[in-house]
Amino acid sequence: MTQEHPTPQAPQVTVRGEGRLEIDPELARIWITVSARGTDRPTTLADLTRRNAQVLDLVKAQGTAVEKLETGSLSISPELTRKGRGERIHAFHGRVRVTAELTDFTLLGELVTRLADLELTSVDGPWWSLRPASPAYAEARRLAVAEAVQRARAYAEALGTSLASLLELSDAGVADPLMPRRAAFGSAAVAYSAEGAGEAPPLDLEPQRQTVTAEVVARFTMSPPTL
Repeated sequence: MTQEHPTPQAPQVTVRGEGRLEIDPELARIWITVSARGTDRPTTLADLTRRNAQVLDLVKAQGTAVEKLETGSLSISPELTRKGRGERIHAFHGRVRVTAELTDFTLLGELVTRLADLELTSVDGPWWSLRPASPAYAEARRLAVAEAVQRARAYAEALGTSLASLLELSDAGVADPLMPRRAAFGSAAVAYSAEGAGEAPPLDLEPQRQTVTAEVVARFTMSPPTL
């Protein structure tokens, strides 16, 4: 929009509006790391392939509760002996990382426990999140706009006048006329390993509620007040 300069006949008011929601997450993401170690490359690779297949089969068995299943990095690396001369290989290390996203959190605790009970398998997570197209984002923006209008109207009423027209509406940080705040979000992860897991009961994992925020900056003209 074209920015207009304020005049006594068309005074302006610029306000910030913020919308904030706390809602339950829609996705839970876990990282699964499968490892293998052996004295020769073919055996190490065979063990890694077998354990990776066990992980994939177990996750896929959860059916429609799995939103996404992806294999990330794969590595097979030699370990050289620390003593003696020359490049002598002592062992081989293999590792595969798998990422899974689930939508049914009632299955998550049991799945994590069963994964951690597999041989040389570790689990990191969960990371809770919303889908990128979650309606919560649109609702937060709607609340931010509503607050901006309410705040501007309150200023106008304090002057004994009313709002006339909207000149500009932008996300905070785009126009940046009010030096908007930046919010930082972090997520904590818990690691689970197979060592000593045995026949452990399913973990009780409570979903972490998600905070969704939106900030807007709005500029309005007012009818000239009588001061």
